[in-house]
Amino acid sequence: MTTHLLFRDDPYLREAEATVLAHTPEGGIVLDATIFYATAGGQPGDCGMILWPGGRMPIATAVKVEGGLIALVPADATALPPVGAQVTQRLDWTRRHRHMRVHTALHLLSVVIPLPVTGGQIGADKGRLDFMMPEPPTDIAALNAALNLLIARDLPVTDSYISEAELLANPGLVKTMSVSPPMGQGAIRLVRIGDAATQIDLQPCGGTHVARTAEIGHVEIGRIENKGKQNRRVNLLLVD
Repeated sequence: MTTHLLFRDDPYLREAEATVLAHTPEGGIVLDATIFYATAGGQPGDCGMILWPGGRMPIATAVKVEGGLIALVPADATALPPVGAQVTQRLDWTRRHRHMRVHTALHLLSVVIPLPVTGGQIGADKGRLDFMMPEPPTDIAALNAALNLLIARDLPVTDSYISEAELLANPGLVKTMSVSPPMGQGAIRLVRIGDAATQIDLQPCGGTHVARTAEIGHVEIGRIENKGKQNRRVNLLLVD
């Protein structure tokens, strides 16, 4: 029994039907398929609404649970849809799409600052990456220009899969030092920015992304924080 990840098939899917498989001891709702991304990799879980005959429920977030399942977490303590019920899922699309824009922009940030990443976080208005960077960058304007130039190139963002053995044979694909791709769960998903002739980034990632970089819109590098002797936190803001 697993939850089919509809957001992986189509991150632009805003509504879908599903069947309730189970309830968790904490009051979560496990579906056989979901459009709700579950909290992972610095990206928050999605929120929205589910509806079924005779009921409706706001969803605060989604989380991973044991056995490859995803549980939807109700926003209110109300009666859950019964096991076996058919439900309609409706995503808070505005919030999700902003997460997709920020997440893709952070991939580009790791291109213009080609240093090991030690952490990251995604929000609806901003995100950040922590870099192994003993000294802060001196020319923020140049980084901003380079970042927005990549966005304006309108490069395609696609995914593919490789085996764990292939990943182990290519350790340079992993940019993030703090979170390793999950092993022992089958194929590893790679997110590629650009195509065969224009590829600028390729790295393991399970998150949701926009289809083309121009969809990100204009961004700006915000505050750069000192997070230790070897680490700098670079904040990134969505401007529009």
